Amino acid sequence: MKNTALSQTHENLGAKMVPFAGYNMPVSYEGVNAEHETVRKAVGVFDVSHMGEFLISGPNALNLIQKVTSNDASKLTIGRAQYSCLPNETGGIVDDLIVYKVKEEQYLLVVNASNIEKDWEHISKYNSDFNAEMRNLSEDYSLLAIQGPKAVEAMQSLTSIDLSAIKFYHFEVADFAGIEYVIISATGYTGSGGFEIYCKNSEIQQIWDKVFEAGSDFGIKPIGLAARDTLRLEMGYCLYGNDINDGTSPIEAGLGWITKFTKDFVNSEALEKERQHGPEKKLIAFELDERGIPRQGYDIVDGQGKKMGMVTSGTMSPSLGKGIGLGYVPTVFSEIGSKINIQIRKNAVPATVVKLPFYKG
Repeated sequence: MKNTALSQTHENLGAKMVPFAGYNMPVSYEGVNAEHETVRKAVGVFDVSHMGEFLISGPNALNLIQKVTSNDASKLTIGRAQYSCLPNETGGIVDDLIVYKVKEEQYLLVVNASNIEKDWEHISKYNSDFNAEMRNLSEDYSLLAIQGPKAVEAMQSLTSIDLSAIKFYHFEVADFAGIEYVIISATGYTGSGGFEIYCKNSEIQQIWDKVFEAGSDFGIKPIGLAARDTLRLEMGYCLYGNDINDGTSPIEAGLGWITKFTKDFVNSEALEKERQHGPEKKLIAFELDERGIPRQGYDIVDGQGKKMGMVTSGTMSPSLGKGIGLGYVPTVFSEIGSKINIQIRKNAVPATVVKLPFYKG
């Protein structure tokens, strides 16, 4: 089990620690609902240092990224980031990721912790045609997500740049909490604003301490992975391993908006055909019409109780006070307003297909 540079700090704070993607991670401190509310109303801090970071450099860096990712990275300018995915050769997704353009001919790819080795091997396989320089920085870098409506105000004293000027999916390389160069980005996964700090492992404790000092008047608290999951689900953001995986296509998953057929990428021809014909199944968002908590793996059934899909993510929404979830159903049942049922133990609980996000802020 690997530790992040802050694992001991979390234990000292009384966090409940769990194994996650090979790392010892804090799942909660004071309870998911309280932590969820902290992020929605004030400011909370997540240690997400388990995420992977690859630096791709050189004259062919962009060509390699264009080949392995679905989105069009040629649109990126320095200081901008882009959500994308790595399609596999059989119609599924190797991983979803964020691509940052750091300099001309230099990009940072941020990938999911559980997929670091798989992604590295996948990208390396295609790099034999491009010979870009690839560096895996995952073990050397830490990542904090400082999220919530008060994040900018609470953290402004720690940097010389104007945090409120960093737009969504933009970033700056700047000073922060006494460290000269860190990446400050606004690519949040919670839907409540804020930003992320990428720094070296040796710098993270100083940054953590100063962040909590600066945020003490703003109700700042450490937040675990359980609340991160309820927050992202209220926004309808996909979680790799739940809502997308090696067997789900970006078209089925509603990720057509990050799948650009203006270029050639891995399996683009087959995905273009799928887009034209329409997928047989689609990822939908649903709210329960009655009390109940949908969970990953529960069956989605029709009016006669026949299975037609499965819940991929589900929870009791702390903000909405009702059961919400994502899952795949045949396309014919994917229209907004469609009625479905979630099999919760012996009960088929009625639910309605809704438009994302669940949480409107």
